[in-house]
Amino acid sequence: MGAAGIRAVLIAGPTASGKSALAVEIARRCGGTVVNADSMQVYADLRIITARPTRDEEAVVPHRLYGHVDGAVNYSAMRYVADVAGVLTELGRGGSLPVLVGGTGLYFKALTEGFSAIPPVPDAVRIAFRARVAEQETSLLHAELSCLDPAMAERLKPGDRMRIMRALEVHEATGRSIASFQGEREPGPLDGLPLLRLFVSPERAEVRARIDRRFEAMIAQGALDEVAALRARGLDPLLPVMRAHGVPGLIAHLDGTVGLNDAIARGQADTRAYAKRQTTWFRHQMAGWQAVEPHAALDMALRGLDAAG
Repeated sequence: MGAAGIRAVLIAGPTASGKSALAVEIARRCGGTVVNADSMQVYADLRIITARPTRDEEAVVPHRLYGHVDGAVNYSAMRYVADVAGVLTELGRGGSLPVLVGGTGLYFKALTEGFSAIPPVPDAVRIAFRARVAEQETSLLHAELSCLDPAMAERLKPGDRMRIMRALEVHEATGRSIASFQGEREPGPLDGLPLLRLFVSPERAEVRARIDRRFEAMIAQGALDEVAALRARGLDPLLPVMRAHGVPGLIAHLDGTVGLNDAIARGQADTRAYAKRQTTWFRHQMAGWQAVEPHAALDMALRGLDAAG
């Protein structure tokens, strides 16, 4: 499986940093398989606006866990870890080096350090709960959480509807505070293994320019039609797929509330802010990663693999 000492290559970085192309090249040279570690690129509905690899790129080397989840599914980090564990077993049998690439720090953290053992909320419970609270203001939901789970309510901002809903769903499904599960951890499938971890770190101005150009290219490639098809499904607006960067603004344009140029500007701004958060998160949360500029990343990766072998 690639270099004898390295069990997997992990490539992270802000969006539009060039990490996907790097992953493909490493996999091509080392007989590897690219494995997705981006929480939005798992969704089948959104190839263009999430910058999933093109079909031509996927033809160069094998790709796994891209577009394998329907947008109506609330895909979780726990489910992702289970999917990756299966892929790693399969690749191990075939002798292919896993090259995991993406910008979702929580996915990498769960794979390498484990994750909280929060049980999945059954679909029936989630659907009934959301139907009950659909018209309630977020402040009222926070008040409800304060009664059921005051410690968790204290930790969450009163306007953070998504996390408040999550805490209430878990309490409704289990009768326990979500915080009580967060101290119980399951080991990740890469925990304790020899890994090569690279964080691709371009200049901030370069990332911002790449994001703006890429979003305009997405529109030219049909992102608006892609979002229109997603909108037509009438999915719960709290689902992750509905909150992918660029989607809310383009839906607002399709609803007739903003112009296309404003929707594009909103998508670009949201993505730039996300790229900044990604860099900050990895800097503070992911010890042991090597930061590398894009032009030096391939050589560093190949040297690391050669040294380990």
